[in-house]
Amino acid sequence: MRFLPVNVDALIVELNSLEQTMALTDVLQGVFADWHIEEIIPAARTVLIRYNPITTNANTLAKHIAQLDISASVMQSGELVTIPVRYNGEDLSQVADYLGITVAEVIARHTNNEYQVAFCGFAPGFAYMVSKTAQLNVPRRQSPRVRIPAGSVALAGEFSSVYPQASPGGWQLIGITDTAVWNIYRDEPALFKPGTRVHFVDASQSQTTYYLPKSKKPDDFACQQQDITVLATGLQTLFQDNGRVGQATLGISESGAMDKSALHSANRVVGNPINEPALEITQGGFSAQINSSMLVAVTGALCEITITTAKNETYTAPMYQPIQLESGDIIRLGNVKCGVRSYFAVRGGFQVAPILTSCSFDTLAQVGPLPLKVGQTLAVKQAKVLNPVSLTEIPVINYPTGGDVVVLDIVLGPRTDWFTQQAVELLISQLWQVTPASNRIGLRLSGERSLSREKQQELPSEGTCIGAIQIPANGQPVLFLNDHPLTGGYPVIGAVCKYHLDLAGQIPVNAKIKFNPIGMFKEFEGSDVDHV
Repeated sequence: MRFLPVNVDALIVELNSLEQTMALTDVLQGVFADWHIEEIIPAARTVLIRYNPITTNANTLAKHIAQLDISASVMQSGELVTIPVRYNGEDLSQVADYLGITVAEVIARHTNNEYQVAFCGFAPGFAYMVSKTAQLNVPRRQSPRVRIPAGSVALAGEFSSVYPQASPGGWQLIGITDTAVWNIYRDEPALFKPGTRVHFVDASQSQTTYYLPKSKKPDDFACQQQDITVLATGLQTLFQDNGRVGQATLGISESGAMDKSALHSANRVVGNPINEPALEITQGGFSAQINSSMLVAVTGALCEITITTAKNETYTAPMYQPIQLESGDIIRLGNVKCGVRSYFAVRGGFQVAPILTSCSFDTLAQVGPLPLKVGQTLAVKQAKVLNPVSLTEIPVINYPTGGDVVVLDIVLGPRTDWFTQQAVELLISQLWQVTPASNRIGLRLSGERSLSREKQQELPSEGTCIGAIQIPANGQPVLFLNDHPLTGGYPVIGAVCKYHLDLAGQIPVNAKIKFNPIGMFKEFEGSDVDHV
């Protein structure tokens, strides 16, 4: 085993095989509470472990884990699922060329061999499937695509999978299926789970209709109260709270407010519990008509707040202070002057139903209450007991502008040793510009010089955390944010420290980032301990 740093509250255990990984995952399930583990994310050859840094530390965990008996266990076989595929993928011919076979032979190998789901990750319903006999081992693309259509059937390394939602990705596309492998409205949203057996068939050669689990038609949320009418949503307005902690087994990342300190402040201003869902408004431009008396607050990215009353009188209101609104008022948020995301909270909270434990909308997973639309009405809960309002809230961070250089502390690892020493020095010394392709999934960065790798082999997919700095083959970093994929196949050179994640979520396009390591890359103690 190797024990590698991930962040101030996480480490990765590297093993020799997929079987060992599954065995370790099995054993760790029984020591969660005793060892102060909060979440585990198994992958191809690694297990990412998130822990409580107040009650334990990486060295203690490493010593405990190194002594475990992880004799390989046999993965249990599950039900057989048949997936019809139209083999017309953009990368099909390149896959054939790489393997030195024909396109027909690629299709034959994919359809004539049974696959089994080893683990899930990257996105909800995304299953990593393996076949011992298919012989379709191909590398990922040099640079990931910004958008891959839902239903795309793909290969990467030893794995095959089906993209459950439209998302970024670097796998080789060989076809597409109409089968919904993830549907939040089914009793079991994920079609695949570890152990599921999968048989791919060529849809052009088969007229058979295959059974799929029935889904429940989503109920339209008929809001009886119409306390707020949305007039404009700006670039994007989402419900967000603290996120879906502990849903990694479904392939769902934490998501949640990009600036949790601002979310918590907004709720304290109006006397709500700090995790009450609020509106996350990207780059301002939000406006709404108020249909009943209420108390609201706006925090986060700095913008002008304008209220127009029913008598057509206009005044401005301060951020980080309670704002009393009356029926007929229209509240408008101007374009942000610094930062990216503002938070709009209402006393009592919004009447919105959680999905899988949270009201946050995950833009990668497409899970949670949908983004707001013009004309939509929102209801305010009538809470009986509330906290006093807070008049002393102030911004916790200095919100950057597009011309600023933002310093982010980072932990080097887990794959720092995959890069040349020059690349590590370049990561730290060079300024990295935030590009327009950035979003809640991650910041795509651009630097004058690319980072070069020492190790050129494929990295088996492994767990990632919020703040991970992943380096695709083009050498330009991607800084993962709240809606990041749970697993990835490009090496992570470091991760933004947890205490700087709110700041990272507020860095606008064109701003520059300077990474500041808080220590040298070093494996944790325990990696040289003999184990069974």
